[in-house]
Amino acid sequence: METNMKHWCLALMALSLAPCSFAADATRPNILVFIVDDLGFGDIGCQGATRVKTPQVDRLAKEGLRFTDGHCAAATCTPSRYALITGEYPWRKRGTGVLPGDAGLVIETNRGTLPLTLKKAGYTTGAVGKWHLGLGPEGGPNWNGEIKPGAREVGFDFSFIMAATGDRVPCVYVENGRVANLDPADPIEVNYRQPFPGLPTGKANPELLKTHPSHGHDMALINGISRIGYMKGGTKALWKDEDMADVFTKKAIGFIEQNQSKPFFLYFATQDIHVPRAPHPRFSGATPMGPRGDAIAQMDWCLGELLNTLERLSLKDKTLIVFTSDNGPVIDDGYKDDAVLKLGDHKAAGPWRGGKYSNYEAGTRVPFIVSWPGRIKPGVSNALVSQVDLHASFAALSRGPAPQETDSKQILPALLGDSPQGRESHVASASALSLRKGNWKYIAPGKGVKVTKATNTETGNDPAGQLYNLSADPGEKQNLAKQQPKKHEELVEELQKIRQAGRLPK
Repeated sequence: METNMKHWCLALMALSLAPCSFAADATRPNILVFIVDDLGFGDIGCQGATRVKTPQVDRLAKEGLRFTDGHCAAATCTPSRYALITGEYPWRKRGTGVLPGDAGLVIETNRGTLPLTLKKAGYTTGAVGKWHLGLGPEGGPNWNGEIKPGAREVGFDFSFIMAATGDRVPCVYVENGRVANLDPADPIEVNYRQPFPGLPTGKANPELLKTHPSHGHDMALINGISRIGYMKGGTKALWKDEDMADVFTKKAIGFIEQNQSKPFFLYFATQDIHVPRAPHPRFSGATPMGPRGDAIAQMDWCLGELLNTLERLSLKDKTLIVFTSDNGPVIDDGYKDDAVLKLGDHKAAGPWRGGKYSNYEAGTRVPFIVSWPGRIKPGVSNALVSQVDLHASFAALSRGPAPQETDSKQILPALLGDSPQGRESHVASASALSLRKGNWKYIAPGKGVKVTKATNTETGNDPAGQLYNLSADPGEKQNLAKQQPKKHEELVEELQKIRQAGRLPK
């Protein structure tokens, strides 16, 4: 009897030292980050949209905590995603601007990342969807062999991704470091400088296009859509834009099913609603807003499929979900898809000024919903939260190692609804840096145009610093820099301290 008790005690001790052998539970949930591309604050029903229905997003918001002051770290995709994965502000590292499709991996493989932290805590990690953080060594990968370094080297056990965006070549999926369905007899070549002789392009062959560019996007012609950059070969591996949401969703469901008995982290990044907007025919006409609205409806369907999978597998109460966007909205981003014509009274940015590419609030104030049934009480929070904080917060939640030398702040009490306080300040980047502290917003001096000709976006560039009180002026119309010189100087100095410190104080 004594021997048996000793064996039981040893077994229990072994289990306690091996968290990866446990399924997710009430204290260490599965984690699903669902990140949409170019979705604005006002593009969802629970935040004012009426011309497009988002029942699945609204369902998530009703069951969880909806943040009215949730942010990404940058007003464009690559730097925003860099911040989420690493926990570091992207302006600290050179090369984190919007990357071409043939760029090398921008994340150093010897640094900490969110997926690596969760792996150390016993989680199985997966990335499905848009990547846009570069692949391979400096200068880009060999698309016809093992693509390394990549998602695996920054901490993902499984990955099924697109290299960059739907409007950039190569137009292929990459699964666990290799181009999916590649025929070795038809190797891929990619060139961002000059076309391949004999191949059609959007510029030379507009008669072959089913979607025409409004500016740029007139190079390689694939699936009736012209892109940025040129490619040849890889015919069997080419994606079909209209099937992309289905393909990514199926892969994500497969990952959840295969890992349902152990804690998992899934980073699911949609191509929607980024251009080219080519939703599946079953979503055509789903909204009166054309392909942009229909792509929102398709994105909502993807979320619903993942929520239904969690329910079917009895994992919903064991899964924390973050729903958010990589940056603010843009209406015309390069294709004639009637997005401007059919916008109507829809306010993609909600009450905020600007959008994608902008220093104004709509550049980074994005949808931000956190759900964990049974743990997070449904409601609305005004706490200032950022995607850059997911690294430190999920490290604490998973009982993994705390990240070092990072801007990520541990704000788990705010994310779980236990505290109304989030981070004290937040630095966002577009063409200039901006600092949020409480209701105050400071935009550093910036050069360049005030409105971009191509996308009609108010950039927020101004050679002088700008100061706004968002509680009284959410539209950032009244620059108070001269009327409030003390507050202006206070935020100028704080931003400078943050930049010099190398990281936010813990």
